[in-house]
Amino acid sequence: MVRGFSVVAGLLAILLLPGCQPDETTATPDGGTEPEGAEYGLVIHGGAGTILRENLTEEREAQYHAALQAALEAGYQVLEEGGSAMDAVIAAVVVMEDAPLFNAGRGAVFTSEGTNELDAAVMDGRDLDAGAVAGVTRIKNPIRLARLVMEESPHVLFAGPGAETFASQFDLEEVEPEYFFTEERWEALQRAQEAEEVSMDWYEEEDRMIGTVGAVARDRDGNLAAATSTGGMTNKRYGRVGDVPIIGAGTYASNASCAISTTGHGEYFIRNVVAREICARMEHRGETLQEAADAVILGQLVDHGGTGGAVGIDRDGMITLTLNTPGMYRGHWVAGAEPFTAIYEDEGDGR
Repeated sequence: MVRGFSVVAGLLAILLLPGCQPDETTATPDGGTEPEGAEYGLVIHGGAGTILRENLTEEREAQYHAALQAALEAGYQVLEEGGSAMDAVIAAVVVMEDAPLFNAGRGAVFTSEGTNELDAAVMDGRDLDAGAVAGVTRIKNPIRLARLVMEESPHVLFAGPGAETFASQFDLEEVEPEYFFTEERWEALQRAQEAEEVSMDWYEEEDRMIGTVGAVARDRDGNLAAATSTGGMTNKRYGRVGDVPIIGAGTYASNASCAISTTGHGEYFIRNVVAREICARMEHRGETLQEAADAVILGQLVDHGGTGGAVGIDRDGMITLTLNTPGMYRGHWVAGAEPFTAIYEDEGDGR
């Protein structure tokens, strides 16, 4: 049975006039009230999947919470100091790429050939500029390279050796492939390949996709941005590319609606163009961010057999953390509220 969980974030408005008390609600067309969004804020994820309490020790849980908190602190500080949404999401994702807990950067999963191939993407909601890379093997922080593609080239997506040739033109930190090795991910590859010898359903292993990282933000100027980074799927073949670097599938941002970063079984997110679909429902159907996220993640995606989740923030500062799996590493920090992190589906939104 697919489990559903969604978070509706009702946030207090941050007023600029000194001494004024913030209004907790605003009137709706039907005469009711609805919560207002935050002036600025950040929402992150570290992957969704079959994340169960019985499979994580207290020490391991604490490590995940600490890593999520560190990412929130890095991104929120940028926003608090008046920095851009793009700078904030990059700062948050870099922290998670550097943490071996997540399937991105240093903790990336292995391909069937025992290598690490990394994908990443960014999108700027101001002008729909975007940049992405796929299948890179020597870039310490692929999310930084994705930003360079957006800002320093006329293209959107570079892949494989071409992406690394492009990277060589800039002062971007490169590492030996061994940098990405972790024993935990190596053991996951061995399990997947052993399962493959028994059945061609090896790709159904539940932890094959846990760990993709992402961040979305709204800055003080009202601009939105999204960033996502991943190592892909354990035991992936033949240069496989998932949803993360496909703009509109795993990553999307538009000031007209929202910024979205997703995590899950990438093939389904590509087929359903999940990130763009959420924003499009807001733009063309007039749905709220939460209504759109629920319709896509808990409805459309589930109907097609897809599992995973998405985090988002809209042009009014409302946020969502929506998943159809037992857990998703996630967190948020918005103006006027305390930082919050969670792992399991039943932990709520911290409000």
